[in-house]
Amino acid sequence: MNQMVRVGVAVIVMHDNKILLGERIGAHGANTWATPGGHLEFGETVEQCAVREVVEETGLNVTNIRKLDFTNDIFSAENKHYITLYVQADYEGGEVINKEPHKCLQWRWCDINDLPAPLFISLKNYLAQNTLPAEY
Repeated sequence: MNQMVRVGVAVIVMHDNKILLGERIGAHGANTWATPGGHLEFGETVEQCAVREVVEETGLNVTNIRKLDFTNDIFSAENKHYITLYVQADYEGGEVINKEPHKCLQWRWCDINDLPAPLFISLKNYLAQNTLPAEY
């Protein structure tokens, strides 16, 4: 079996003291809530990945990508291991569109003091060591 560590990028998008979260469906992290994000592609910067993933998943354009922290995420049930790079991006306006309904049931602006459950392992790990950043 090929065991390797993958690199993920998670994008924290804040607006009016709320964070954009999607309810995941499918095999990896199904029925959990996560930020927009995905795999870092070969030759891509973290910032490029963040912008691309947010557009691909939500239709929103984001700017001013800022590095935050990283998590070491082991998904035992799926036999997967990720290092997830967390960044924050500025929300530039517009309506969220669920552009990948086969991967995400819905997107929602969630109050940072009342997050839905369960959270995706990576986001849970991030929040165990960090607080959500204030809007820029």
